[in-house]
Amino acid sequence: MKRYFAGLTDQGLLRSVNQDAYYIDPSGRFFIVADGMGGHAGGQEASQIATQVIQNYLIEHWDSPQSSNALLEEAFLKANQAILVDQRNHPERSDMGTTAVVAIFREEASQTAGTQSPKSWVAHVGDSRLYRLRGAKLEQITEDHTWISRAVKAGHITLDQARNHPWRHVLSQCLGRQDLQEIDIQPMEVHPGDRLLMCSDGLTEELPDSAIGSYLKSIRACDQAAKTLVNAAKDKGGRDNITVVIVAVETRT
Repeated sequence: MKRYFAGLTDQGLLRSVNQDAYYIDPSGRFFIVADGMGGHAGGQEASQIATQVIQNYLIEHWDSPQSSNALLEEAFLKANQAILVDQRNHPERSDMGTTAVVAIFREEASQTAGTQSPKSWVAHVGDSRLYRLRGAKLEQITEDHTWISRAVKAGHITLDQARNHPWRHVLSQCLGRQDLQEIDIQPMEVHPGDRLLMCSDGLTEELPDSAIGSYLKSIRACDQAAKTLVNAAKDKGGRDNITVVIVAVETRT
């Protein structure tokens, strides 16, 4: 399956620096979005460290016998450790951390069945998201690592209440923590015609899923869709940095 892709990051209208980072493998094998936190220098540094370490690890070990699950887990653990080392070396950045969401397209042979296991995987920590648009349906594939997400799942509050809750940005996990416990990794079914959207919360804070899905459905060119989504988020206030990566899966080879 042929993949077309584009990415864009924007400082937004209120932030003085951009603490987001992203990376697109030129061959379309993998995609990374990270959203840093912890002060101006700290947030920028954390997202850049995570993006660079994950990128390097995936490139260096892409053809290794590791399963895709193990490959992604080790990449995230390496990124977490690199941020912890930087914290120790630079105490002024001791509070820094970052979210990360990574999608990969990688074949691997199943050792038990002798068949091809799922080619597409997603891993994430924090509240940067991956959505899949299939036909008219937009589905959030990742589950936010936030206090508010857990409260909704437990039935303590509704989705409508969660959208404006003062604790909606409180993360339960991020990279840059000694007690990192959650690295969610899952195979992801991708069909010809699907579109994937990876984004920081600067997009989802400003636009509801219905608007995001509408833009993705109506604009086919990935670069134009990315620009339109970023501009739409800025039109709604642009209160945070905004990063989007769009991957379109087509049947053409």
